Amino acid sequence: MRELREQKKQGATSSEDERGPSKKTTSPTRKVPGKKTTAPTKIDIFVLRHGEADSRMTVEEDSKRPLTPGGRIEMQKIAKSLKTVGLQTDRIYTSPLRRARETAEITARILKIPILEEWDELKPDGSKQALYRKLARLEQDSRPILVGHEPHLSSMIGEIIGTPDARIVLKKGGLARVRITSFTPRISGELRWLLTPKITARMS
Repeated sequence: MRELREQKKQGATSSEDERGPSKKTTSPTRKVPGKKTTAPTKIDIFVLRHGEADSRMTVEEDSKRPLTPGGRIEMQKIAKSLKTVGLQTDRIYTSPLRRARETAEITARILKIPILEEWDELKPDGSKQALYRKLARLEQDSRPILVGHEPHLSSMIGEIIGTPDARIVLKKGGLARVRITSFTPRISGELRWLLTPKITARMS
């Protein structure tokens, strides 16, 4: 059988053999399935330690210790500073312990944050893995504030940045910004900044 040669469109004629005109055939186009691309994760969490609370000498049950008058005043200054510098978020998640809850309420009121929820994962003995699973369900570009306790918070930050033994000091009223960039195969991210309460209060 004679080989068919591709001819140029201009001035081309179809050659014929004794069985009739040859027909130009085209092989079917094979579709290459496109790879699904997943947008990179970007969630900024603002990690806030509760303000100064009453000592255990005055309140027997740890979960019921409230903020001291000085602690409330300091948290008000910190929240006003965050408002001044334009920190924007629509949600705040807090440990249910009273001192953390009061810190979250002060912050939510001044920053006009509409959503305030208690998360058991932010308790001093809360499960960090369960916390990461909750964070993974948040929308892309979320910017929640997490209010909790030490050393739980600094341990969490260390795990996220891949340095579990990092010596991160988060003072009462201190604030850190952490960007989560991935949840698989493990949570990972970077520490963007870390502020002491005195520095934050002076920003207003």
